[in-house]
Amino acid sequence: MNYTEAVSYIHSLGRFGSQLGLERMQAALARLGHPERQYKVLHVAGTNGKGSTSAMLASVLRAAGYKTGLYTSPYIDSFTDRFGLDGADIGQEALARMVTELMPLADELGLTQFEFITVLAFLYYAQSQVDVVVLEVGLGGRFDATNVVVPDISLITNIGFDHMEVLG
Repeated sequence: MNYTEAVSYIHSLGRFGSQLGLERMQAALARLGHPERQYKVLHVAGTNGKGSTSAMLASVLRAAGYKTGLYTSPYIDSFTDRFGLDGADIGQEALARMVTELMPLADELGLTQFEFITVLAFLYYAQSQVDVVVLEVGLGGRFDATNVVVPDISLITNIGFDHMEVLG
């Protein structure tokens, strides 16, 4: 599978929409040996400012000498920029390889698009042996796929009333 095919597969998962619950995430991560437990996590939530706060935190951690992952949502320029590692995006070949590796698990468990890319990120950072991941929440709420982590630090930026039709 090449990069274009990998991104097409990921986008195809969007057709399932969101599905409440963390059971699929927990099952996927258990099957992978819990990669999300192999590094420290700074979990950043909020409506406004979480992206810039996350980027700033990752920059400070890199400057302090920590091998740092930065998981953001959504991407800005390229799908690969969701998965930062020490200031660089995941390579297209690495992304394609990981998508190929995770497809059977995703199909078996019925992972949604965001669940899939979150699992991919957790595994990528574990394989990269990072010290810390700055993890940006997706849509938010208690069923957000990122809420399977036990963060070392949680940060909440400004909260607004968007997505109320989904989050309540």
